[in-house]
Amino acid sequence: MSELLPDDFVLSDDSHDDSYMGLRAAEPDNARSITRNLRNLAHAAPPGSRYIYCNMMYTVLTHLIEVETGQSFGKSLQHRVFDPLGMSSSNLQPENAKARGHGYRLAKGHIWDKKTLSFREIEAADCKEGQGAGSIITSANDFIKWIKALLNHEGPINEDVYQGLIRPRSSRPAKNRKKNTNTDRIFYAAGMDFYWHGDHAVFEHSGDITGFGSRFVFLPDLKFGAVVMGNSSGTNSVAAQLFRELIEHVTSPRHDQLSPAHSNFDNQGPNQHEASIQANTEQRDKVKGTADKARKVSKRTLKEKGKMSNRNISPTETTKQQDLELVSYTGNYWNPGYRNMKVEIKVDQLFIDATDRSLGFTAYLEHRGDGLLFDAHVRDAFDTGAEILRTEFVIDNGTVVRMGMDLEPIVNDLIWFDKVK
Repeated sequence: MSELLPDDFVLSDDSHDDSYMGLRAAEPDNARSITRNLRNLAHAAPPGSRYIYCNMMYTVLTHLIEVETGQSFGKSLQHRVFDPLGMSSSNLQPENAKARGHGYRLAKGHIWDKKTLSFREIEAADCKEGQGAGSIITSANDFIKWIKALLNHEGPINEDVYQGLIRPRSSRPAKNRKKNTNTDRIFYAAGMDFYWHGDHAVFEHSGDITGFGSRFVFLPDLKFGAVVMGNSSGTNSVAAQLFRELIEHVTSPRHDQLSPAHSNFDNQGPNQHEASIQANTEQRDKVKGTADKARKVSKRTLKEKGKMSNRNISPTETTKQQDLELVSYTGNYWNPGYRNMKVEIKVDQLFIDATDRSLGFTAYLEHRGDGLLFDAHVRDAFDTGAEILRTEFVIDNGTVVRMGMDLEPIVNDLIWFDKVK
């Protein structure tokens, strides 16, 4: 990437989802600015050394595509994927769907409101800073055409492209539900999870933003694929359970006997596709993966407060000094990667409005009673979820000079902001 984008792609010594700016910001991010900002973000591990999902790296790839093709990522998708596969209901970003006359078809997202015990509707919003990791507006009927192309190597999916997509790059231990089906490890290919269910290779992935979710799965040797799309944040949980049952059904011995695709597979002898996957798997078995989740808004809940308060981050000596008046903490704090974070006073508490982020949030800071340590009680931009972030201030000669927030747990340190005038 550094060779292909020498001016833009520079890494520093994760996901850092709170670092990029959304449409509400004075200067929203785009694929190029996301790429150029990587140099300002700390890394939890050397690239390629372990499994860490990261939205931003997909966005970086779209910047590379735009540079190499000389056209927007949306146009590339349209010309290279959507049009060849007849995906006439698919667009990048809601604004493009509306421009093509599909605005009346756009579903509204739904968020469960615990206070009113009802759903709140939200509009689908553009997220140009997240292109590549999402923001494709489509229908289930269009989405399944993409899965069909993967199964049958149609349109833009030739053999070379297909092998590149399914090749495992890293791995991680399977979770309990997968272990119950005798799946020990999950491999990560190009935007797809890959694991073995008995003798069958399974490829799947999910995506979600507030109010929406989607999931796909396909089993190449059985020529079986499925997609689920929904306009609520609980879509993926439902889809995961449905897919588990579908996979059990299509891989059951009775179904195998009735499946034409599987009968052909048995009659033809060793399956070239499966052999290719097996070879790739054996090659990547040498890579030691570690299970890590991409950080998502509201991942950590209030009931985990004790756990969050005891993370292995040593407080600085200055946290033991005398407390200051609230007004002493207010002002603008700057981090090159995360940009400006403004601390104000609201309802007699320190308050941060970070709704200018792509994954916007607000936070009230509660003093922990031991020096300059605070708990930031975080709510997302839709006033849902509940998360506590450790926050620490540093003083020098009686003046607050720095603020650290636990915005990216996987780096095992606070994200530090310098106070600016």
